[in-house]
Amino acid sequence: MNSYTKHIKILVICLLAGAVFTACKEEDPWVDATVAPVVVNIIGAPFGYPQEKDPAVGYPAASTKLTLSATLLELDKSGILNNAVGIDSIPVSGVKVAITMRTGAVLGEVTSGADGKVSLDKTWAELGIATPVKGSLARISWTGTYKGVTFTRFSQVQAQ
Repeated sequence: MNSYTKHIKILVICLLAGAVFTACKEEDPWVDATVAPVVVNIIGAPFGYPQEKDPAVGYPAASTKLTLSATLLELDKSGILNNAVGIDSIPVSGVKVAITMRTGAVLGEVTSGADGKVSLDKTWAELGIATPVKGSLARISWTGTYKGVTFTRFSQVQAQ
């Protein structure tokens, strides 16, 4: 009988120790868990380009004017459980977006229209590429705030 209670105590201690170790939540100090409030769809990027990647939009190297443009969309998930409705993309208007080089140089600030679109005209020189050749890349970011949450989307401009 004494052996039986000893084994029960050991079992209870092991279960408590297991519960303590599995109940710990380890947070990643490098990743912010805030979900972006809008989807920034880069116009000219290949269709279906993954959101976690930096899409490259190609422009001819001889172009004198490059139009950087994107569409800001809010996802309406109210019909997510109804297969006839699904998730709807609603254009977001009135959002200020700062378009900058990844080096920190500011290219400009634009505000989204009723269709959710923002665009900015630049030259290769303004993107830091004096004489573009095929394959030249300029890395840019699109940053704004919507409903109190800041978002950033990266993209690239590539000479073709």
